[in-house]
Amino acid sequence: MVSSNGGWTRRRLGRLTASAAVVAALALAAASCGFIDPDEPGGPAVQESSAAPRAASESEIGKPPAVDPGWPRWGFTHTGVSANNVTQQFEQDVAQSLARTPMLQNQHIMGFGALNPEPYPRQYFWEDLDSRLNLMKESGGTQIITLCCAPDWMKGGPEGPTEESAWDEHLEDAPYPEHYDDFARLAATVATRYKDVKYFMVWNEFKGFWKDHAKPADYKGYTELYNKVYDAVKAARPDAKVGGPYLGFDSNSDGESELQGPWGVVNQNAIDAFEYWFKNKKGADFIVVDGASPTDAHELIPDEFGALAKFGAVTKWLREKTGDLPIWWSEWYFVPEDGTTWPEKKRLAVQAASMIEFAESGAATALYWNPQTKEGPCAACLWDPRTGAEMPTGQLVSNFTKWFPADAKLQQVTSSDPKVRVLAQPQQLLLVNTADAAVTTTVDGKEFALQPYEIKWSGR
Repeated sequence: MVSSNGGWTRRRLGRLTASAAVVAALALAAASCGFIDPDEPGGPAVQESSAAPRAASESEIGKPPAVDPGWPRWGFTHTGVSANNVTQQFEQDVAQSLARTPMLQNQHIMGFGALNPEPYPRQYFWEDLDSRLNLMKESGGTQIITLCCAPDWMKGGPEGPTEESAWDEHLEDAPYPEHYDDFARLAATVATRYKDVKYFMVWNEFKGFWKDHAKPADYKGYTELYNKVYDAVKAARPDAKVGGPYLGFDSNSDGESELQGPWGVVNQNAIDAFEYWFKNKKGADFIVVDGASPTDAHELIPDEFGALAKFGAVTKWLREKTGDLPIWWSEWYFVPEDGTTWPEKKRLAVQAASMIEFAESGAATALYWNPQTKEGPCAACLWDPRTGAEMPTGQLVSNFTKWFPADAKLQQVTSSDPKVRVLAQPQQLLLVNTADAAVTTTVDGKEFALQPYEIKWSGR
Protein backbone atom coordinates (compact mmCIF):
# COMPACT_ATOMS: atom_id res chain seq x y z
CA MET A 1 0.00 0.00 0.00
CA VAL A 2 1.48 3.34 -1.03
CA SER A 3 0.89 6.12 1.44
CA SER A 4 -0.15 9.54 0.20
CA ASN A 5 1.25 12.93 1.09
CA GLY A 6 -2.05 14.67 0.55
CA GLY A 7 -3.30 13.72 -2.87
CA TRP A 8 -2.61 15.17 -6.29
CA THR A 9 -4.07 17.44 -8.90
CA ARG A 10 -6.12 15.30 -11.28
CA ARG A 11 -5.60 17.17 -14.55
CA ARG A 12 -5.40 15.55 -17.98
CA LEU A 13 -5.45 12.06 -16.44
CA GLY A 14 -5.26 10.28 -19.76
CA ARG A 15 -1.61 11.11 -20.19
CA LEU A 16 -0.41 9.40 -16.97
CA THR A 17 -1.13 5.70 -17.18
CA ALA A 18 1.23 2.74 -17.41
CA SER A 19 0.18 -0.87 -17.97
CA ALA A 20 0.57 -3.66 -15.45
CA ALA A 21 2.31 -5.74 -18.11
CA VAL A 22 5.04 -3.15 -18.51
CA VAL A 23 5.45 -2.85 -14.75
CA ALA A 24 5.79 -6.62 -14.53
CA ALA A 25 8.38 -6.54 -17.31
CA LEU A 26 10.41 -4.03 -15.31
CA ALA A 27 10.30 -6.23 -12.23
CA LEU A 28 11.45 -9.22 -14.30
CA ALA A 29 14.27 -7.22 -15.86
CA ALA A 30 15.40 -6.04 -12.43
CA ALA A 31 15.47 -9.59 -11.10
CA SER A 32 17.22 -11.14 -14.09
CA CYS A 33 19.88 -8.65 -15.03
CA GLY A 34 20.11 -6.05 -12.30
CA PHE A 35 19.89 -2.27 -12.52
CA ILE A 36 22.30 -0.15 -14.49
CA ASP A 37 25.13 1.56 -12.68
CA PRO A 38 24.71 5.36 -12.66
CA ASP A 39 28.23 5.85 -14.02
CA GLU A 40 27.70 3.62 -17.04
CA PRO A 41 28.22 5.69 -20.19
CA GLY A 42 25.10 6.38 -22.15
CA GLY A 43 22.98 9.01 -23.71
CA PRO A 44 22.47 9.55 -27.41
CA ALA A 45 24.07 12.33 -29.33
CA VAL A 46 21.98 15.38 -30.13
CA GLN A 47 21.77 17.00 -33.53
CA GLU A 48 21.12 20.71 -33.19
CA SER A 49 18.69 22.11 -35.69
CA SER A 50 19.71 25.21 -37.58
CA ALA A 51 18.00 27.69 -39.82
CA ALA A 52 19.40 30.14 -42.32
CA PRO A 53 19.72 33.70 -40.95
CA ARG A 54 17.21 36.18 -42.24
CA ALA A 55 17.85 39.80 -43.02
CA ALA A 56 16.49 42.42 -40.67
CA SER A 57 13.68 44.65 -41.81
CA GLU A 58 12.63 48.21 -41.06
CA SER A 59 9.20 46.76 -40.24
CA GLU A 60 10.57 44.15 -37.83
CA ILE A 61 8.16 43.44 -34.97
CA GLY A 62 9.49 44.16 -31.51
CA LYS A 63 12.65 42.91 -29.83
CA PRO A 64 13.48 39.26 -30.64
CA PRO A 65 13.74 36.82 -27.72
CA ALA A 66 17.13 35.94 -26.27
CA VAL A 67 17.82 32.54 -27.85
CA ASP A 68 20.56 30.57 -29.52
CA PRO A 69 20.91 31.40 -33.24
CA GLY A 70 18.67 29.17 -35.31
CA TRP A 71 16.68 28.01 -32.26
CA PRO A 72 13.69 26.12 -33.66
CA ARG A 73 11.21 27.58 -31.14
CA TRP A 74 8.68 24.83 -31.84
CA GLY A 75 8.53 21.21 -30.78
CA PHE A 76 6.58 18.69 -28.73
CA THR A 77 6.52 16.51 -25.63
CA HIS A 78 6.45 12.72 -25.86
CA THR A 79 3.65 11.27 -23.73
CA GLY A 80 2.49 7.83 -22.58
CA VAL A 81 2.52 6.35 -26.07
CA SER A 82 5.03 7.45 -28.67
CA ALA A 83 6.67 6.04 -31.79
CA ASN A 84 9.01 3.80 -29.78
CA ASN A 85 6.06 2.01 -28.14
CA VAL A 86 4.87 0.26 -31.30
CA THR A 87 7.23 -1.60 -33.69
CA GLN A 88 10.76 -1.00 -34.93
CA GLN A 89 9.48 -0.22 -38.43
CA PHE A 90 6.88 2.21 -37.04
CA GLU A 91 9.60 4.00 -35.04
CA GLN A 92 11.82 4.26 -38.11
CA ASP A 93 9.00 5.66 -40.23
CA VAL A 94 8.11 8.33 -37.67
CA ALA A 95 11.78 9.18 -37.09
CA GLN A 96 12.34 9.67 -40.81
CA SER A 97 9.28 11.88 -41.04
CA LEU A 98 10.36 14.02 -38.08
CA ALA A 99 13.92 14.25 -39.41
CA ARG A 100 12.72 16.19 -42.45
CA THR A 101 12.20 19.19 -40.17
CA PRO A 102 14.11 18.64 -36.90
CA MET A 103 12.48 20.24 -33.90
CA LEU A 104 12.54 20.30 -30.11
CA GLN A 105 11.53 17.08 -28.33
CA ASN A 106 10.88 16.69 -24.62
CA GLN A 107 10.64 13.65 -22.32
CA HIS A 108 9.90 13.32 -18.57
CA ILE A 109 12.13 11.09 -16.46
CA MET A 110 9.16 9.25 -14.85
CA GLY A 111 5.62 8.92 -16.14
CA PHE A 112 4.50 10.04 -19.59
CA GLY A 113 6.00 6.93 -21.16
CA ALA A 114 8.87 6.29 -18.75
CA LEU A 115 8.84 3.87 -15.84
CA ASN A 116 10.40 4.54 -12.44
CA PRO A 117 14.08 5.41 -13.13
CA GLU A 118 15.24 4.75 -9.54
CA PRO A 119 13.10 1.98 -8.00
CA TYR A 120 15.65 1.55 -5.20
CA PRO A 121 17.99 4.21 -3.84
CA ARG A 122 20.99 4.50 -6.18
CA GLN A 123 19.80 1.59 -8.35
CA TYR A 124 18.64 2.72 -11.74
CA PHE A 125 16.52 1.58 -14.65
CA TRP A 126 17.26 3.54 -17.83
CA GLU A 127 15.62 1.44 -20.53
CA ASP A 128 12.64 3.75 -21.14
CA LEU A 129 14.61 6.98 -21.12
CA ASP A 130 17.26 5.44 -23.37
CA SER A 131 14.56 4.37 -25.81
CA ARG A 132 12.89 7.77 -25.95
CA LEU A 133 16.14 9.70 -26.28
CA ASN A 134 17.33 7.35 -29.00
CA LEU A 135 14.12 8.16 -30.90
CA MET A 136 14.92 11.85 -30.49
CA LYS A 137 18.42 11.22 -31.84
CA GLU A 138 17.18 9.17 -34.79
CA SER A 139 14.74 11.93 -35.74
CA GLY A 140 17.30 14.73 -35.43
CA GLY A 141 15.51 16.35 -32.50
CA THR A 142 16.98 18.84 -30.07
CA GLN A 143 16.57 16.92 -26.82
CA ILE A 144 14.95 18.29 -23.66
CA ILE A 145 14.41 16.45 -20.38
CA THR A 146 11.77 17.35 -17.79
CA LEU A 147 12.99 16.46 -14.31
CA CYS A 148 9.67 15.03 -13.09
CA CYS A 149 8.31 12.92 -11.54
CA ALA A 150 9.73 11.37 -8.33
CA PRO A 151 10.17 7.66 -7.46
CA ASP A 152 7.67 6.29 -4.95
CA TRP A 153 10.10 5.94 -2.06
CA MET A 154 10.79 9.69 -2.19
CA LYS A 155 7.12 10.49 -1.51
CA GLY A 156 6.00 8.01 1.13
CA GLY A 157 5.72 4.90 -1.00
CA PRO A 158 7.64 1.62 -1.01
CA GLU A 159 10.91 0.88 -2.75
CA GLY A 160 10.78 -1.14 -5.95
CA PRO A 161 9.10 -0.84 -9.35
CA THR A 162 5.98 1.32 -9.30
CA GLU A 163 2.73 -0.63 -9.01
CA GLU A 164 0.01 0.04 -11.57
CA SER A 165 -2.34 1.67 -9.04
CA ALA A 166 0.36 4.06 -7.90
CA TRP A 167 0.69 5.58 -11.37
CA ASP A 168 -2.86 6.88 -11.32
CA GLU A 169 -2.96 7.77 -7.64
CA HIS A 170 0.49 9.05 -6.81
CA LEU A 171 2.49 10.01 -9.90
CA GLU A 172 1.85 13.70 -9.30
CA ASP A 173 2.82 13.63 -5.62
CA ALA A 174 5.79 15.81 -4.77
CA PRO A 175 8.79 14.29 -3.00
CA TYR A 176 8.82 14.78 0.75
CA PRO A 177 11.16 17.58 1.91
CA GLU A 178 13.49 15.03 3.48
CA HIS A 179 13.96 13.57 -0.01
CA TYR A 180 14.60 16.81 -1.91
CA ASP A 181 18.34 16.01 -1.83
CA ASP A 182 17.63 12.51 -3.18
CA PHE A 183 15.63 13.91 -6.07
CA ALA A 184 18.35 16.48 -6.79
CA ARG A 185 20.90 13.67 -6.88
CA LEU A 186 18.69 11.74 -9.32
CA ALA A 187 18.43 14.84 -11.50
CA ALA A 188 22.20 15.20 -11.53
CA THR A 189 22.57 11.51 -12.37
CA VAL A 190 20.20 11.95 -15.33
CA ALA A 191 22.15 14.99 -16.53
CA THR A 192 25.41 13.07 -16.21
CA ARG A 193 24.12 10.05 -18.10
CA TYR A 194 22.65 12.06 -20.97
CA LYS A 195 25.56 14.40 -21.56
CA ASP A 196 24.31 15.51 -24.97
CA VAL A 197 21.05 16.82 -23.55
CA LYS A 198 21.53 20.52 -22.93
CA TYR A 199 18.12 21.66 -21.62
CA PHE A 200 16.40 20.58 -18.39
CA MET A 201 13.04 21.73 -17.05
CA VAL A 202 12.50 21.30 -13.30
CA TRP A 203 9.30 19.51 -12.26
CA ASN A 204 5.89 19.91 -13.92
CA GLU A 205 2.98 22.26 -13.13
CA PHE A 206 3.81 22.44 -9.42
CA LYS A 207 2.55 18.86 -9.10
CA GLY A 208 2.02 18.12 -5.40
CA PHE A 209 2.87 21.73 -4.52
CA TRP A 210 -0.48 23.21 -5.58
CA LYS A 211 -3.31 20.85 -4.72
CA ASP A 212 -6.12 23.44 -4.60
CA HIS A 213 -5.77 26.22 -7.15
CA ALA A 214 -8.24 28.35 -5.19
CA LYS A 215 -5.58 28.58 -2.47
CA PRO A 216 -1.92 29.64 -2.51
CA ALA A 217 0.61 27.15 -3.83
CA ASP A 218 3.45 25.78 -1.72
CA TYR A 219 5.86 27.98 -3.65
CA LYS A 220 8.42 27.87 -0.85
CA GLY A 221 8.58 24.08 -1.04
CA TYR A 222 8.87 24.09 -4.83
CA THR A 223 11.57 26.76 -4.74
CA GLU A 224 13.57 24.76 -2.20
CA LEU A 225 13.37 21.68 -4.44
CA TYR A 226 14.21 23.74 -7.53
CA ASN A 227 17.28 25.29 -5.93
CA LYS A 228 18.64 21.91 -4.86
CA VAL A 229 18.08 20.50 -8.35
CA TYR A 230 19.63 23.57 -9.96
CA ASP A 231 22.75 23.33 -7.81
CA ALA A 232 23.10 19.57 -8.30
CA VAL A 233 22.70 19.66 -12.09
CA LYS A 234 25.04 22.64 -12.48
CA ALA A 235 27.66 20.92 -10.30
CA ALA A 236 27.46 17.76 -12.41
CA ARG A 237 27.06 19.52 -15.77
CA PRO A 238 28.15 23.18 -15.76
CA ASP A 239 27.18 23.36 -19.44
CA ALA A 240 23.57 22.32 -18.79
CA LYS A 241 20.76 24.86 -19.14
CA VAL A 242 18.20 24.67 -16.34
CA GLY A 243 14.78 26.33 -16.28
CA GLY A 244 11.66 26.63 -14.15
CA PRO A 245 9.21 26.96 -12.56
CA TYR A 246 7.02 25.07 -15.12
CA LEU A 247 4.01 26.79 -13.55
CA GLY A 248 0.50 26.78 -14.98
CA PHE A 249 -0.90 30.28 -15.52
CA ASP A 250 -4.56 29.45 -14.89
CA SER A 251 -7.16 32.09 -15.68
CA ASN A 252 -10.71 32.82 -14.56
CA SER A 253 -13.57 34.68 -16.19
CA ASP A 254 -13.63 37.33 -13.44
CA GLY A 255 -11.78 38.42 -10.34
CA GLU A 256 -8.74 40.62 -9.80
CA SER A 257 -5.04 40.26 -10.50
CA GLU A 258 -2.29 42.33 -12.03
CA LEU A 259 -2.49 40.28 -15.23
CA GLN A 260 -5.86 40.38 -16.96
CA GLY A 261 -7.48 41.30 -20.22
CA PRO A 262 -10.50 40.70 -22.45
CA TRP A 263 -9.56 37.00 -22.32
CA GLY A 264 -9.93 36.72 -18.51
CA VAL A 265 -7.96 37.10 -15.28
CA VAL A 266 -4.81 35.14 -14.43
CA ASN A 267 -5.06 33.41 -11.06
CA GLN A 268 -3.27 35.66 -8.55
CA ASN A 269 -2.01 32.53 -6.77
CA ALA A 270 -0.05 31.66 -9.93
CA ILE A 271 1.43 35.17 -10.06
CA ASP A 272 2.39 35.04 -6.38
CA ALA A 273 4.05 31.64 -6.85
CA PHE A 274 5.97 32.83 -9.88
CA GLU A 275 7.20 36.01 -8.23
CA TYR A 276 8.38 34.19 -5.09
CA TRP A 277 10.27 31.64 -7.18
CA PHE A 278 11.80 34.28 -9.41
CA LYS A 279 12.99 36.34 -6.44
CA ASN A 280 14.40 33.37 -4.48
CA LYS A 281 15.75 31.04 -7.18
CA LYS A 282 19.47 30.20 -7.23
CA GLY A 283 19.50 30.83 -10.96
CA ALA A 284 17.74 30.06 -14.23
CA ASP A 285 18.76 29.90 -17.86
CA PHE A 286 15.19 30.20 -19.12
CA ILE A 287 11.66 30.67 -17.78
CA VAL A 288 9.11 27.84 -18.09
CA VAL A 289 5.32 28.24 -17.87
CA ASP A 290 2.24 26.65 -19.36
CA GLY A 291 -1.43 27.43 -19.67
CA ALA A 292 -4.68 27.27 -21.59
CA SER A 293 -6.77 29.88 -23.35
CA PRO A 294 -10.05 28.57 -21.82
CA THR A 295 -10.73 29.66 -18.26
CA ASP A 296 -11.01 27.16 -15.42
CA ALA A 297 -14.76 27.17 -16.11
CA HIS A 298 -14.06 26.09 -19.72
CA GLU A 299 -15.09 29.48 -21.08
CA LEU A 300 -13.51 31.06 -24.15
CA ILE A 301 -13.58 34.82 -23.71
CA PRO A 302 -14.62 36.56 -25.89
CA ASP A 303 -14.45 33.57 -28.27
CA GLU A 304 -12.08 30.79 -29.28
CA PHE A 305 -9.79 33.10 -31.26
CA GLY A 306 -10.00 36.14 -28.98
CA ALA A 307 -9.11 34.00 -25.96
CA LEU A 308 -5.72 33.26 -27.54
CA ALA A 309 -4.58 36.79 -26.69
CA LYS A 310 -3.87 35.40 -23.22
CA PHE A 311 -0.75 33.65 -24.56
CA GLY A 312 0.67 36.87 -25.94
CA ALA A 313 -0.25 38.87 -22.82
CA VAL A 314 1.37 36.38 -20.43
CA THR A 315 4.51 36.14 -22.59
CA LYS A 316 4.90 39.93 -22.69
CA TRP A 317 4.31 40.19 -18.93
CA LEU A 318 6.98 37.56 -18.28
CA ARG A 319 9.46 39.27 -20.58
CA GLU A 320 8.96 42.54 -18.74
CA LYS A 321 9.41 40.80 -15.37
CA THR A 322 12.43 38.68 -16.27
CA GLY A 323 14.50 40.76 -18.67
CA ASP A 324 16.44 38.82 -21.29
CA LEU A 325 15.62 35.31 -20.08
CA PRO A 326 13.97 33.23 -22.83
CA ILE A 327 10.31 32.38 -22.20
CA TRP A 328 9.34 28.75 -22.74
CA TRP A 329 5.77 27.45 -22.95
CA SER A 330 6.16 23.80 -21.94
CA GLU A 331 2.50 23.06 -22.77
CA TRP A 332 -0.40 25.03 -24.14
CA TYR A 333 -4.07 24.22 -24.71
CA PHE A 334 -6.85 25.93 -26.62
CA VAL A 335 -9.79 23.49 -26.59
CA PRO A 336 -11.93 23.39 -23.40
CA GLU A 337 -11.52 20.21 -21.34
CA ASP A 338 -15.26 19.68 -21.02
CA GLY A 339 -15.70 17.32 -23.96
CA THR A 340 -15.84 20.10 -26.53
CA THR A 341 -14.98 18.99 -30.05
CA TRP A 342 -14.53 21.14 -33.14
CA PRO A 343 -14.38 20.33 -36.85
CA GLU A 344 -10.76 19.60 -37.74
CA LYS A 345 -10.33 22.69 -39.93
CA LYS A 346 -11.44 24.91 -37.06
CA ARG A 347 -9.20 23.17 -34.52
CA LEU A 348 -6.19 23.60 -36.79
CA ALA A 349 -7.04 27.26 -37.43
CA VAL A 350 -7.23 27.94 -33.69
CA GLN A 351 -3.93 26.13 -33.14
CA ALA A 352 -2.25 28.14 -35.92
CA ALA A 353 -3.58 31.39 -34.46
CA SER A 354 -2.27 30.41 -31.01
CA MET A 355 1.19 29.83 -32.46
CA ILE A 356 1.04 33.25 -34.10
CA GLU A 357 0.47 34.68 -30.61
CA PHE A 358 3.63 32.99 -29.33
CA ALA A 359 5.70 34.20 -32.28
CA GLU A 360 4.50 37.80 -32.19
CA SER A 361 4.87 38.13 -28.40
CA GLY A 362 8.47 36.85 -28.44
CA ALA A 363 8.16 33.42 -26.82
CA ALA A 364 11.40 31.52 -27.31
CA THR A 365 9.82 28.06 -27.21
CA ALA A 366 6.39 26.44 -27.38
CA LEU A 367 6.07 22.66 -26.96
CA TYR A 368 2.96 20.89 -28.23
CA TRP A 369 1.63 18.17 -25.91
CA ASN A 370 1.28 15.24 -28.32
CA PRO A 371 -1.81 13.19 -27.39
CA GLN A 372 -1.09 9.64 -26.21
CA THR A 373 -2.94 6.88 -27.99
CA LYS A 374 -2.40 3.65 -29.86
CA GLU A 375 -5.83 3.93 -31.38
CA GLY A 376 -6.98 5.86 -34.39
CA PRO A 377 -7.97 8.15 -35.80
CA CYS A 378 -6.31 10.92 -33.78
CA ALA A 379 -6.70 14.27 -35.47
CA ALA A 380 -4.73 16.16 -32.82
CA CYS A 381 -1.76 13.75 -33.02
CA LEU A 382 1.44 14.69 -34.81
CA TRP A 383 1.48 11.33 -36.59
CA ASP A 384 -1.14 8.67 -37.25
CA PRO A 385 -0.92 6.16 -34.36
CA ARG A 386 -1.85 3.36 -36.78
CA THR A 387 0.49 4.06 -39.71
CA GLY A 388 3.05 6.62 -38.52
CA ALA A 389 2.12 8.98 -41.35
CA GLU A 390 2.36 12.69 -40.61
CA MET A 391 -0.97 14.24 -39.62
CA PRO A 392 -2.07 17.81 -40.47
CA THR A 393 -1.17 18.84 -36.90
CA GLY A 394 2.36 17.54 -37.46
CA GLN A 395 2.59 19.40 -40.75
CA LEU A 396 1.49 22.61 -39.05
CA VAL A 397 4.16 22.33 -36.35
CA SER A 398 6.76 21.42 -38.99
CA ASN A 399 5.88 24.45 -41.09
CA PHE A 400 6.18 26.79 -38.12
CA THR A 401 9.53 25.16 -37.28
CA LYS A 402 10.79 25.71 -40.82
CA TRP A 403 9.55 29.25 -41.43
CA PHE A 404 9.33 30.84 -37.99
CA PRO A 405 12.23 29.77 -35.76
CA ALA A 406 12.92 32.03 -32.80
CA ASP A 407 15.42 34.17 -34.72
CA ALA A 408 13.08 34.82 -37.66
CA LYS A 409 12.73 38.53 -38.40
CA LEU A 410 9.01 39.08 -38.24
CA GLN A 411 7.59 41.86 -40.38
CA GLN A 412 4.47 43.93 -39.83
CA VAL A 413 2.01 42.92 -42.55
CA THR A 414 -1.70 43.67 -42.37
CA SER A 415 -4.80 42.06 -43.82
CA SER A 416 -7.57 44.11 -45.38
CA ASP A 417 -10.03 41.75 -43.67
CA PRO A 418 -9.47 41.62 -39.88
CA LYS A 419 -10.86 38.09 -39.77
CA VAL A 420 -7.63 36.90 -41.43
CA ARG A 421 -4.62 36.70 -39.11
CA VAL A 422 -1.21 37.10 -40.73
CA LEU A 423 2.35 36.23 -39.73
CA ALA A 424 5.17 37.27 -42.03
CA GLN A 425 8.92 37.05 -42.44
CA PRO A 426 10.94 38.12 -45.49
CA GLN A 427 10.44 34.84 -47.39
CA GLN A 428 7.05 33.59 -46.22
CA LEU A 429 3.51 34.60 -45.36
CA LEU A 430 1.07 32.69 -43.19
CA LEU A 431 -2.64 33.51 -43.38
CA VAL A 432 -5.31 32.05 -41.08
CA ASN A 433 -8.99 32.60 -41.73
CA THR A 434 -10.67 32.78 -38.32
CA ALA A 435 -14.17 32.91 -39.81
CA ASP A 436 -16.58 30.09 -40.53
CA ALA A 437 -17.12 31.61 -43.97
CA ALA A 438 -15.12 32.20 -47.12
CA VAL A 439 -13.26 35.53 -47.23
CA THR A 440 -11.19 37.49 -49.72
CA THR A 441 -8.45 39.71 -48.38
CA THR A 442 -5.47 41.72 -49.59
CA VAL A 443 -2.16 41.05 -47.85
CA ASP A 444 1.25 42.29 -48.89
CA GLY A 445 -0.23 43.71 -52.09
CA LYS A 446 -1.76 40.39 -53.13
CA GLU A 447 -5.35 39.21 -53.08
CA PHE A 448 -6.08 35.91 -51.36
CA ALA A 449 -9.29 33.90 -51.28
CA LEU A 450 -9.62 31.63 -48.23
CA GLN A 451 -12.21 29.01 -47.42
CA PRO A 452 -13.71 28.79 -43.90
CA TYR A 453 -10.92 28.31 -41.33
CA GLU A 454 -8.35 27.86 -44.10
CA ILE A 455 -4.63 28.06 -43.35
CA LYS A 456 -2.60 29.30 -46.31
CA TRP A 457 1.20 29.47 -46.71
CA SER A 458 2.53 31.76 -49.44
CA GLY A 459 6.04 32.67 -50.55
CA ARG A 460 6.96 36.34 -50.85
